[in-house]
Amino acid sequence: MKIQSPSKTRPVPLGKVLRRAAAPALAAALLAGVATPGVAAADSRPAPAVTAGQDRPELQAAVQAFVDAGFAGMQLRVNDQRGEWVGSAGVRKLGQAAKPPTNGMFGVGSVTKTFTATVVLQLVAEGKIGLDASVAGYLPQLGLDQRITVRMLLQHTSGLFNYTGDFDPDGTFVPGIPATGNEWLENRFHSYRPEELVRLALSKPARFEPGTDQLYTNTNYTLALLLIEKVTGRTYAEEVRRRILGPLGLRGTMVPGDRTQIPGPHAHGYYRYEDAGRQKVVDISRQNLSLLAGAGDMISTTQDLHTFISALNGGKLLPAPLLAEMRKPYGKYNYGFGLFVQDLGPGCGTVYQHNGSPPHGYGALMYSSPDGSKTLTASVTYVDDAARSLSTKFPAVLDKLVKEVFCDGQAGAAQ
Repeated sequence: MKIQSPSKTRPVPLGKVLRRAAAPALAAALLAGVATPGVAAADSRPAPAVTAGQDRPELQAAVQAFVDAGFAGMQLRVNDQRGEWVGSAGVRKLGQAAKPPTNGMFGVGSVTKTFTATVVLQLVAEGKIGLDASVAGYLPQLGLDQRITVRMLLQHTSGLFNYTGDFDPDGTFVPGIPATGNEWLENRFHSYRPEELVRLALSKPARFEPGTDQLYTNTNYTLALLLIEKVTGRTYAEEVRRRILGPLGLRGTMVPGDRTQIPGPHAHGYYRYEDAGRQKVVDISRQNLSLLAGAGDMISTTQDLHTFISALNGGKLLPAPLLAEMRKPYGKYNYGFGLFVQDLGPGCGTVYQHNGSPPHGYGALMYSSPDGSKTLTASVTYVDDAARSLSTKFPAVLDKLVKEVFCDGQAGAAQ
């Protein structure tokens, strides 16, 4: 089965996406885009005022569409020329009436990759890492193929096996660590060390020769985490705080490590499974995200994701040449360094984005215009299952929402 992403580019094979823990069905619609506009100057305008939900009924309707499609809840934040709008729909917790908090915390999944790539590129700017240097030169203890470069990690062209599971050429799924389904449910509090994850990947045959193809792989960004720690002598969490969270004042964002509890207000995610012939639903708000170290383990808020992606595209975190490199689409995914480049079609333009999800129950959206002045950040919660039952409904509601924001309210005309 294939689904069409919210642009006119090639469809994404859903079966492959479903089995990637940090790029599940919820992220299937993010693989799109072709054009890369020039880098814009930093936006120094004052923060827009928050408007009431009823002032933009089209946005509230787009949020409600997710709930109508079967998602438990959604929180949305939009910043554009009309100001800032925040709203939510659905429920914070099953069986209760309260809506999801409009600035609640949530696992952002693969949105983490954008943070990781930004830190790596800052180190490139400082001359501590070479984009085209062999990763093995920095991490000799791992026995990596000498041909794999830092650029290949960031672009997903290393050919390394995905430690959360991957596919053989004949379509057979090769499992990695328990990252989806009932096996993950039983192991969701297990702690993993980054090097442990990488060594598991290296114990499997490479998917292709380095630099000859592109495959979205969590292993690449966990290796980037180890690279950051090696060249700085500090932990990944410390570097993210020092370089991004602190300077931008992102108080709702964290690298949780082995912490399993979301520390602030949050909506709840769920998983449905069968036990002795009976369907059961379990709250999975508590889960250990260390299985996606550097690739999908961060927690944030819609406010912080807006601040981050706006600052990044506004030129506040990277020198212009490196930001241009980061936003240059490459390969079949139109992927730069930790960013997808997505062309929404005539009248809509290009967005830079990364979506994601922890293994189950949560999804995160992060979209930005080229200059960072228009952003969409959101979180969805849902009752997941091994079959990813909501996956077929997600692309249509996502397409409508993204075009409502980035096509000047002409979502219907842009179909």
